[in-house]
Amino acid sequence: MINYHTHTLANGLKVILHKDQTTPLVSLNILYNVGSKHEKENLTGFAHLFEHLMFGGSIHIPDYDTPLEKAGGENNAFTNQDFTNYYLTIPAINLETALWLESDRMLSLAFTQHSLDVQKKVVIEEFKERYLNKPYGDIYHIFYDMIFKTHPYKWPTIGKTPEHIEKATLDNVKDFFFSHYAPNNAILTLAGNIDYKKTLDLIEKWFGDIPRRDIAHNPISKEPPQEKERRKTVYKNVPFSKIIIGYHMPARTHKDYYVYDLLSDILANGRSARFFKNLIKPNTLFTKADAYISGNIDTGIFYIDTLLKKEADPQEAEKNIYKELEKIINGNISEEEINRMKNKYEVSYAFEMYELSSRSFYLSYYELLNDLSLINKEVELYKQVTKQDIIRVAKELFSKENRTVLYYLSKKY
Repeated sequence: MINYHTHTLANGLKVILHKDQTTPLVSLNILYNVGSKHEKENLTGFAHLFEHLMFGGSIHIPDYDTPLEKAGGENNAFTNQDFTNYYLTIPAINLETALWLESDRMLSLAFTQHSLDVQKKVVIEEFKERYLNKPYGDIYHIFYDMIFKTHPYKWPTIGKTPEHIEKATLDNVKDFFFSHYAPNNAILTLAGNIDYKKTLDLIEKWFGDIPRRDIAHNPISKEPPQEKERRKTVYKNVPFSKIIIGYHMPARTHKDYYVYDLLSDILANGRSARFFKNLIKPNTLFTKADAYISGNIDTGIFYIDTLLKKEADPQEAEKNIYKELEKIINGNISEEEINRMKNKYEVSYAFEMYELSSRSFYLSYYELLNDLSLINKEVELYKQVTKQDIIRVAKELFSKENRTVLYYLSKKY
């Protein structure tokens, strides 16, 4: 059981405290409710750009990393389509250094043209290196645009094009910051060797006077139901062909989320899963066959991601995938198979929660989902999934009308 204490400051900052006296460390996690879905379609990539800008100097602290490292701390961050997350670990005795650093960059960045130019260059180079010039790098740019027609999930977190970052001005950046980076749009979680009252007093000291801000609520279009299959074939200079298939599924907070997740595990979690035994092990068509879910907050995608052998016929490979899906639709699934995947999840969750930084992140994340109690309930929710649930969901999910298929073929094919 993971204990926690919650509080909200007058400026709207949500605070979660978790005490663990077995460690000399604390993990500080600040989750901002801003991801790439909150961007304007003609100015994408800003959420990711800010992940870089936040380390480029704040209004009173020109260098974030040096004082943190001197205090024995380390930090990192990540951005996705739903939110941006900053986290650090530091000896508990130096907690106030971490609060000082994080509060100053929540208050305001330095906003210099030099910092913006440097980080723009870094992000544009990352875009080119990882998405334009790397084999398979553009595959999700193509696929997201196929499977989403209205929702801003239709572009990746890096952005639609590097030109959007190239044309970003200092005014654009300031507007994005003050419209999204605010105490009333953030969740601060502290986990570790802390005293609740003393820690809350320190948080109040460093964050309490940061003003609330008007949060930009750009309308997010709801993705309409897909009514017919979508297909595309592209030829690229890659060594092996890929097939990606996507099916629309409900949002992260839907009651069947755990059913979809277990279904993906049954198909592709490890060497005992269906895809490895029946698609990869025969050694005829596939070198990789994976299944996973996006877990997005607004609406989800169930992915089947494959890599083909050079001599494989893509159409034959696709038919073999559907044969595996049909087996589950027709009820060809055992209780032992389901329980094995439930046990795998329980073990992996226990290992993940052993890490202090994981606990601080998930407490923030579950608060974003408006259900902090999930930190102690999710294992049980997976255990409650039945064979009938999996068959029911498979029948709903794997319809031709709900299917988007991308053939990403080697030019040598």
